[in-house]
Amino acid sequence: MTHDPVRQVRSLIYDIVATDDLAADHQAMALRWVESTQDIYRREKPATPSPHLVSYFLLVDRVTSTVLLCDHRLSGLWLPTGGHAEPGEHPLETVRREVVEELGIEARFDARTGAKPFFVTVTETVGAPASRHTDVSLWVALEGHRGQELHPDDREFEAVRWWDIRDLETGACTRMEPHLIRAVKALDMRPFAVERG
Repeated sequence: MTHDPVRQVRSLIYDIVATDDLAADHQAMALRWVESTQDIYRREKPATPSPHLVSYFLLVDRVTSTVLLCDHRLSGLWLPTGGHAEPGEHPLETVRREVVEELGIEARFDARTGAKPFFVTVTETVGAPASRHTDVSLWVALEGHRGQELHPDDREFEAVRWWDIRDLETGACTRMEPHLIRAVKALDMRPFAVERG
C-alpha cells in the first residue's frame, strides 16, 4: 500500500461527525476540495496554493472547563494553536510538531475525542488583501491542565491564556476565531473524572 497523504486527509475529514448545519457545510466544502486536487499543502508563503491544509489543536482542561487560546500577532485574533501542514505531512504529525514548537510540550490527545480531528472549518484569513487565502483547518483536541508549564513562542503570540468556556460563550473574548464557540460545543466539554498524579 502506497503512502497517499491526500487520501488520508480525505478519510480524516469524512470521519468527522458534523454537529450542526454549518459544520456539515464546511465538511462538504472540505471534501469537495480534497477530492478535486492533489495539491493540498502550502508551497509558498503566505497563500500558495489557496486553499491549503492547517492543523489547529485546542488544549482542553475538562476538569476546569477551560481551553487554551493564543493572542496571535499576525491575525490579531485569539486562536487555538496550530499551523500549516508541511508537504506530505499527516495532520496529526503537524499537531505533534507544532505543539512542541509553539508551546514547548508534547501532544497528549484528548481522551474523549482521541487522535483524530473532531471539527473542520474552511475559512478566509484576515490581513492585507494580497496575503489573504483560504485555510482548510482540521481541529484536534489535546489534553492539558490549567497551570501547567508552557513555553509559548513569543514571536507568534502576544499572550496565551486559559479561557473558561462560559466566558467565551458570553462574549468576554471579542477578538476570537469565528468558529471557536461552535468547535468548543462540538467538544462536549462537560467535565468527567480525570485522574491527575
